[in-house]
Amino acid sequence: MRGLAQRSSRTRSLGAALAVGLALAAAPAAAQQALTVRLEAPDTVREVLEEHVRLLKRDALALPEAQADRVAMTRRARREVAELLATEGYFSPRIRFDREDPANWVLAVEPGPRTEIAAVEIDFTGDLAVSGEGGKEYLELLRASWGLPVGQPFRQAAWDAAKAALLDTVSAHRYAAARIAESRAEIDPETAQARLKVRIDSGPAFYLGELEVEGLEHLPADLVLRYSQLRPGAPYDREQLLAFQTDLQNTPHFGSVIVDIERDPTLAAAVPVRVQVTEALPRYAGIGAGYSTNTGARVEFSYRDSNLRKRGWELSTGLRVEQRRQALYADIFLPPRGKHRDSFGALVESSDLEGLQVDTQAVGATRTTLRGDIETQLALRLQYETIEPAGGEARTSNTLTANWTWIKRAVNDLLDPTDGYLLEYQIGGGPKIALAEQDFLRLYSRFVRYQPVRGSDVFILRGEAGVTLAESRDGIPQDFLFRTGGAQSVRGYDYQSLGVKDGNATVGGRYLATASAEYVHWFEPQWGTAVFIDAGDAADSREDFDLRVGYGVGARWRSPAGPLAIDLAWGHQERSLRLHFGVAIAF
Repeated sequence: MRGLAQRSSRTRSLGAALAVGLALAAAPAAAQQALTVRLEAPDTVREVLEEHVRLLKRDALALPEAQADRVAMTRRARREVAELLATEGYFSPRIRFDREDPANWVLAVEPGPRTEIAAVEIDFTGDLAVSGEGGKEYLELLRASWGLPVGQPFRQAAWDAAKAALLDTVSAHRYAAARIAESRAEIDPETAQARLKVRIDSGPAFYLGELEVEGLEHLPADLVLRYSQLRPGAPYDREQLLAFQTDLQNTPHFGSVIVDIERDPTLAAAVPVRVQVTEALPRYAGIGAGYSTNTGARVEFSYRDSNLRKRGWELSTGLRVEQRRQALYADIFLPPRGKHRDSFGALVESSDLEGLQVDTQAVGATRTTLRGDIETQLALRLQYETIEPAGGEARTSNTLTANWTWIKRAVNDLLDPTDGYLLEYQIGGGPKIALAEQDFLRLYSRFVRYQPVRGSDVFILRGEAGVTLAESRDGIPQDFLFRTGGAQSVRGYDYQSLGVKDGNATVGGRYLATASAEYVHWFEPQWGTAVFIDAGDAADSREDFDLRVGYGVGARWRSPAGPLAIDLAWGHQERSLRLHFGVAIAF
């Protein structure tokens, strides 16, 4: 028993000694005081200091025990503050620490006068200075575009941005190897003035050589060349190369595209244009579904082959089944030649709209030409058409027609236009000597204006007019006559319900006129509301033309495919309320 008691006493003594040791070991850490640092500085510099000075960003600080560590901490903070203020143009600041309260320091900053630009000297060397396009006038325009003029505050970020912008402007056209040969900012802290000097060496003027294409495996070797509008010997223009890259990327042939040149001055006389491509999968099959109040529910099956017969031809074919219209189509698009692109195809279509059953079989060919934002099309079409108006007489016709279309899309966004306009003209018809029952000529025009209002709101004006010049509408295909009504037309009336009465059906007439005014208010980036008024009619003579009016309200949602519209419209003449649903793009 005594031995056990002695061992127990020794155990208690050892435990007490261990506890004392642990307490002593922990004592220095527990003795460290928390430290707070408060900033006193003008609002002009407070934000940048609070964002970047490490001593001000840390939520939990411990006061160093050693005096030397405290001095080192304040020295680092002063250096940080001085360097930050220098980037903002303050080169003579007063920075001090008030450490009277050991646990609550005060960092007081007086930035002093802000340095302003007193002089700017911009020089050019290289071909641009000797024989550059535009001569001295162009050099003066470059100097005038300088982004940090005399009188502006000096900031390091603005100084770097101005140099980069000037170099970018010079190197974007002709002078691909341009570089900054000299860059100097002389700061006088006593007068708070800065003198800037920049010298740009343009190097030689670059001219385009031949295309060098990499990555083609299954597509024809000349396919990229057929898409190109770059001409050997033309001056280098970065925007043209980027436009070429975008055009290639938008084709179904390629998964990725890079177009660039090597900025080697020794190649400037005829620099090769390097085109690196990755081929996309050539075949694609898809299925889609949708709904429109014009033609009802829709399901579509499509198939595409972007390398038909290994010639780079594009085959696009599909079956579209809607409640009121069905179509089977196949089109083949040939690779472009410069600005022109040819295509040909066949179509079988059947529709039953407003009591008019139309069955069409057609083959045709089209040439499309793109010049900037202007697209033109010349189309030839041979078609056989059967029309059966409810309560009227069925008729058939064979016609060979030609149609020319001119469209200018001067808008800021093709999918979601909010500023700009669209203008379209069409002229087409068929002669009696080429299968038609009579000579006819169709004229059509359309205009849409998008006007931004109060930030994101948009005011939309739309108008269209058409006339088919012929003795009567007999034997003229419905595509060359006019019906209207429905979404994107005269809302408040059924789709294509405004036209000429034939029995119990509505058929196309020889005259058309519609107009619309719409205001869209976007209260959220993706959601908006609209109010509108539409008016128009289609008739077989000017005497029968009777203007129909519809007005109402709607909702808008910005989807990836463009703004979707749900409109509730009142047809004034019919005294009826109708719901319209569709894509709100007049393209």
